[in-house]
Amino acid sequence: MNRIIPSTLLCLAGVAYACGPRARSAEPERRNAVSGPPVSAALDVLVRDGIELAFRVTNNEVRKLELQFPSGQTHDFAVVDSLGREIWRWSEGRLFTQALQTRVLESNASLSWSARWRESLAPGRYAAIATLLSENRPIEQRVEFVVGAAQAADSRE
Repeated sequence: MNRIIPSTLLCLAGVAYACGPRARSAEPERRNAVSGPPVSAALDVLVRDGIELAFRVTNNEVRKLELQFPSGQTHDFAVVDSLGREIWRWSEGRLFTQALQTRVLESNASLSWSARWRESLAPGRYAAIATLLSENRPIEQRVEFVVGAAQAADSRE
């Protein structure tokens, strides 16, 4: 019986030592530093036979990101004239589910959407606006562009 107590205490001490805190190395833990915003967005506009829009959202963090949306609509595009009047909206006349949804965006991954508006525009200055309709990370990206007389004539042919 006297041998059971010391051997039990010795086993418990071994387990406690094995599960105890570890010494930290002299080198601090390094994580990939995030330069810039945790989520970035880019909008590309191409004026050719109408307007082509490409919207990209990128997760710049080292961990995944969950984007929460209140409906089936995740994004929207719009074109406004030089006075700020809306002349086209991608979602106009479209139907979307009314269900909540979540999209997971892994580290350094992107989500992309595109749209094409085939209407001809009069020469002038315009702005394209792309919006990420996330409840927790809403983003709006705006790009100004010019439609010249030659581009307006090409899109009418």
